[in-house]
Amino acid sequence: MSDFEVIETSAGGRIKAWVKGVPLEAQARTQLENVAGLPFIHSHLAVMPDVHYGRGATVGSVIPTRGAIIPAAVGVDIGCGMMAIRTSLTAKDLPDSLSAIRSEIERKVPVGNGRGGNHKEAPARAATALKASGLADRLDVILKKHRRIQRTAFAKQLGTLGGGNHFIELCLDEADRVWVMLHSGSRGTGNILGTYFIQEAREALEKRVLSYHVPDKDLAFFVEGEALFDDYTEAVSWAQDYARLNREVMMDRVLFSLREHFPAFALEKEAVNCHHNYVEREHHFGADVWVTRKGAVRAGKDELGIIPGSMGAKSFIVRGKGHADSFCSCSHGAGRAMSRGEAKRRFSVEDHLAATEGVECRKDKGVIDETPMAYKDIDSVMAAQTDLVEVVHTLKQVVCVKG
Repeated sequence: MSDFEVIETSAGGRIKAWVKGVPLEAQARTQLENVAGLPFIHSHLAVMPDVHYGRGATVGSVIPTRGAIIPAAVGVDIGCGMMAIRTSLTAKDLPDSLSAIRSEIERKVPVGNGRGGNHKEAPARAATALKASGLADRLDVILKKHRRIQRTAFAKQLGTLGGGNHFIELCLDEADRVWVMLHSGSRGTGNILGTYFIQEAREALEKRVLSYHVPDKDLAFFVEGEALFDDYTEAVSWAQDYARLNREVMMDRVLFSLREHFPAFALEKEAVNCHHNYVEREHHFGADVWVTRKGAVRAGKDELGIIPGSMGAKSFIVRGKGHADSFCSCSHGAGRAMSRGEAKRRFSVEDHLAATEGVECRKDKGVIDETPMAYKDIDSVMAAQTDLVEVVHTLKQVVCVKG
């Protein structure tokens, strides 16, 4: 008996979905069938238990493609992902009130979108890291080819959190050891690059003569061998590298904040930095293909990954089992159970206070759309993918910084 559900679509595509015990909304199922039916899908579409409705394709999808990439499936938060590191601190080292620590992190790491989410002046370490990375020169090459792409203050955004579901947390594991965990991506520049190439793909689709129907304009694609395909993969590679560096610089800033409050502490060897919105060339089922993980983490054999819960819920450091049918993937979190608008209509600040009891975090109406009840039950999500990953550490947040 398999651990996944096989869904055959009317267009001839096949879906393998790890959704036992978790809801699969009708809108999301329609999107899955739309994607699976495209002729350049390789073997099948893999669906993670945190699956939910997204732009063009569902969040929680693993999309293998032959000779084509769908920019909207990669999304606009290109390279978004997680980083976590274990410290030598324990729960006994933490003060009774964690509000000063949260405030210190918020001072060192700008949060939110717009100018308020930028460094006024990039920290010296961030500037040094950016110079060493070569990212500025690589971006110049992209912008010279595509002059309609807006230039942004990407240097001032390096080491910043952003808004929405991005967060910085202090967590305790099963042995009461303190972890630092954070979630962010390629910030404003990644968003602009993604938005630009999604529109370019739409315009290219209108000019294509195809022998098949593309059911959603957000499934517009670039074909390998086209100039725009090469330009897009160049831009995606830049954004993914920027996102990874952004998390590294941000982690440095958070650790710097902690050293303001604690005596010398060490960093343990267990550290993870993984994307969950990205595309990469991989080998599966006898072919080299492009694998888009839209809200999914690579979980190759013995690879470490991070599956965060919502505010107030558990999170997990996991080790991949290299399951071939999932294209060596697992979920990227709990997955939304409802839209942000629905969460704001349904829940009150009092509901949020109860759900985040014991966590030092924002408890105002501005984060109601991120309240734990807006997400699927993380235990059910983990139970649906026991053949994909094993749990190495279970983390419970005690501080959560939101944009």
